[in-house]
Amino acid sequence: MPQNMQSFKQLVMHPLRFRLFLFTQLPSAWFAGVRIVHIDEKSAIVTVKQQWFNKNPFHSMYFGILSIAGEISTGILGMAMIYKNNPPVSMLIVKNEAQFFKKATGTIRFTCKAGEAIAQTVATAISTGEGQTITCLSEAHNEAGELVASFLFTWSFKAKQPRQS
Repeated sequence: MPQNMQSFKQLVMHPLRFRLFLFTQLPSAWFAGVRIVHIDEKSAIVTVKQQWFNKNPFHSMYFGILSIAGEISTGILGMAMIYKNNPPVSMLIVKNEAQFFKKATGTIRFTCKAGEAIAQTVATAISTGEGQTITCLSEAHNEAGELVASFLFTWSFKAKQPRQS
C-alpha cells in the first residue's frame, strides 16, 4: 500500500476524525450516518442505516441518502489517490446515473472496486497535464445481500501546477 494511501486510511478510519470531516464538509452525510467500513487501494465499502430522518413515505430510505453514500464510496477512493499528492490534483463529479431495484431498508452497504482504475486515471492526469475522467460503479446491497441500487459516478481529475518544495 502506498504511503499516502496508508496515511489517508488511518485518517478516514478514525471514527472521530472522519465524523468531524463529514460534519464540517458534508453535513448531510454526517446527519445521515454514513460510515466507512473498509478502504484500501482497490476498494471502499460505505454503509448507511435507515433511520426516521432518512426515510421516505414508502417506508424505505430516501434516494438522496442512497446517492450520498454511493458517491462517498467512489469519492473516498479518489480522495485517497490524490491525498498529499505533488503536484496536487483536483477532482470533481461530472456525471451521475442511478438505478433502483428494490426498497432500501435496514443497513445498506455500498461497494466500489475502482481503486486501481482511479489510481491509473490520476497518474495519467499527472503525466499528461490534461484532465481525465473515469466512471466508477457503486453497488448497494441490503442486509440479505440483495442488490438494492447501482450508481455510476463519473469523476474528473486534473493536475494543478506543481507545488514548490
